[in-house]
Amino acid sequence: MTTISVPLPPNMVEYIENEVRVGNFENKAQLVRKALEKFRENEAIETLLQAEKEITEGKLFKGDLDELVKKLRK
Repeated sequence: MTTISVPLPPNMVEYIENEVRVGNFENKAQLVRKALEKFRENEAIETLLQAEKEITEGKLFKGDLDELVKKLRK
């Protein structure tokens, strides 16, 4: 596992330390990993909601998937 160093404002440090102190997390790393997992889940949900919105608006992709990917990467 890799360790990274991220500067945080004092209020975030205080929040993290308090969450560990009261026992909601075993350590700071566990809290940060959980927060990142939640962020990724939220991104996935937002992507699905956006896709649903586009389908509702009639913005559908049709055709060969490989060709669509090439067009999107341009």
